[in-house]
Amino acid sequence: MQGLIRNPKDFWSGALFLALGLGFLIIGQDYSFGTARRMGPAFFPTVLAAILCVIGVAVIVRGLLTRGEPITGFALKGLVLVTVSCIAFAVTVRGAGLVASVALLTLISAIASVHFKLKATIIMMVVLGAFCALVFVKALGLPIPILGPWLGGN
Repeated sequence: MQGLIRNPKDFWSGALFLALGLGFLIIGQDYSFGTARRMGPAFFPTVLAAILCVIGVAVIVRGLLTRGEPITGFALKGLVLVTVSCIAFAVTVRGAGLVASVALLTLISAIASVHFKLKATIIMMVVLGAFCALVFVKALGLPIPILGPWLGGN
């Protein structure tokens, strides 16, 4: 197998995309699919999962056909911090609200970068927090508190 893989980064990225897409397709089978006119709860996730599978296959094929660099390292710090930031968002969004949770997610994720700059991160925290509040709460009407009870909100 090692001799067939000419670009390990593409091959394994494609394998990950394909595995996730197949996993989401399997999970989506438990829900009603519906039709294009009357979409069920599985329609959109299933379509996205199928697209992810197609992208995965394309990237795997590219990994087999084109030459690329070998995988030399693994960004464990980035993996852990981005995962922690997503968990922190999920844990704090109801209590602290959307703006504070997005700010926390942004800060923790930014620390994962080797190019971390505090000033740029603070600007990004403010911009993303405001954007998410406008789009998800104001425009789409999602029932997420902008400021949660921990910060004196609703």
